[in-house]
Amino acid sequence: MAGEKRLEKPMKIAFYSPYIPDVTIGGGEKHLLDMALALADEHQVYVLISEGKYDRELEFIKEKYERFFGLDLSQLKFISTPLGSVAGFFHKLLFTRQFDYLFYWTDGSLFFSLAKTNNLHLQIPFTISRNGFFDRLKLANWRQKNANSHFTKKVIEQRWRTKVPYVINPMVDLAEFSPNTKKEKIILNVGRFFRQLHSKRQDVMVEAFKQLVDKNPQLMKGWQLVLVGNVEDKSYFNQVKQATGEYQIKIIENAKRADLLEYYNRASIYWHATGFAIDEQFEPEKVEHFGITTLEAMAAGVVPVVINKGGQPEVLGAKLSTHLWETIDELKAITISLIKNKDKLEKGRKLALKQATTFSKERFTKRVKQMIAETQAK
Repeated sequence: MAGEKRLEKPMKIAFYSPYIPDVTIGGGEKHLLDMALALADEHQVYVLISEGKYDRELEFIKEKYERFFGLDLSQLKFISTPLGSVAGFFHKLLFTRQFDYLFYWTDGSLFFSLAKTNNLHLQIPFTISRNGFFDRLKLANWRQKNANSHFTKKVIEQRWRTKVPYVINPMVDLAEFSPNTKKEKIILNVGRFFRQLHSKRQDVMVEAFKQLVDKNPQLMKGWQLVLVGNVEDKSYFNQVKQATGEYQIKIIENAKRADLLEYYNRASIYWHATGFAIDEQFEPEKVEHFGITTLEAMAAGVVPVVINKGGQPEVLGAKLSTHLWETIDELKAITISLIKNKDKLEKGRKLALKQATTFSKERFTKRVKQMIAETQAK
């Protein structure tokens, strides 16, 4: 393609995240695997698994992620690494030497690497300072840095006092979805059930839906709220489940990818409440860092009505900004206006579909390869 920089020879590229493997699987892991797959057609790509962190075979781990995300990971090699283990400093350091390019999906910690190029991927807007001498030394070792959103980039640049030149937003595979499926009276939310950090706040959405039904019984007749997500906090999950009462609220635990896609395709409206009642200036970790589920819903032609926090405004774009809310009253008002006006709902559907194309697999792949090529050219 004209103007696109290309590398002359294949590289040995590794991806390491302390979150892989783990009991929980979320958007951050999918982002890593999508980026790895974007490079696998031209390079040798490895996913590093910490030694002793998991008692199953590496192929089992790979298959686990394939099933959950519906991905073909056959092009990627899962190998063991001393990184993240109790191995000694020099053993870890020498291990990194074999790679031309190392991506580190940081959990806030930093380490030294001897890879030819080190890329620090930032998916969480960390507020902890990195101004100490050794922190500055470690940061300097990471030649390239990129973030998953402009929101994360802004917070990191302010708190860590370091430049983050690239933003690589998560992608959506548009071919996965069937946006022309007949839409039903479904308000959907997809997210894990937990209280800590950036809780998805299903409790808030349940209460908002109940208030909508109580105040507008005729208008809301036939509508249901569907909450899909893995259970990480059983106590919180039970609290949400108990609060549903006799209302038309359906909770689906640990859904398979095929079932999730079906709900995306059938739903009319998508709700998101992560960061409700949080001041993102003081607690940016507690809001949505990007919002992959919102993006997937939009790719299925679901109209987003989501909180105006974190990376959510980036996902919606300027033309859907009127669908952002900050108070429960705003959430209910926007939702009611869509339910009352079919033309408005249809317009929102078309805008959502168009906006989703800006996060397409093709654009994502081009952006990732461009970042690699420009880094190597420096």
